[in-house]
Amino acid sequence: MGNFATGVTVVCGLDEDTPVGFACQAFASVSLEPPLVLFCADHRGRAWPLIRAAGRFSINVLAEEQDELCARFGTRQGRKFDGLPWQRSRWDTPNLPGVLIRAHCAVDDVHVAGDHDVVIGTVLEIEEPGAHRRPMVFHRGGFGIQDETGS
Repeated sequence: MGNFATGVTVVCGLDEDTPVGFACQAFASVSLEPPLVLFCADHRGRAWPLIRAAGRFSINVLAEEQDELCARFGTRQGRKFDGLPWQRSRWDTPNLPGVLIRAHCAVDDVHVAGDHDVVIGTVLEIEEPGAHRRPMVFHRGGFGIQDETGS
């Protein structure tokens, strides 16, 4: 599946007042009416059970140059929000800085699929603070579109 290029997102939520999140490539729009999205979350992840319990999440779509933000949320180690300027949205979901778009959502349904959950979310609001920039793309194990020579 590495030949399928995907965008890169960070799924965030609040555990009471503490922000939590993880990098996620498995994200898609499901329906326009009603507005639904989906993402897939690993059962072994620490953040997903906390986000599920909160019932709301934000999908933060990363811009091409947001490597540091991707690395921060793409690891299982460390406190991902330490030193990161973020804001609480009116939906009680974390807003990450400098992203292309944000979708604030409510957990609608969860389906077990192997070692992941497929999460369906109802979109509450979309923000487009950086929609004019290029998206971060993951392809063939790296970032950006790779040709046969790896460049």
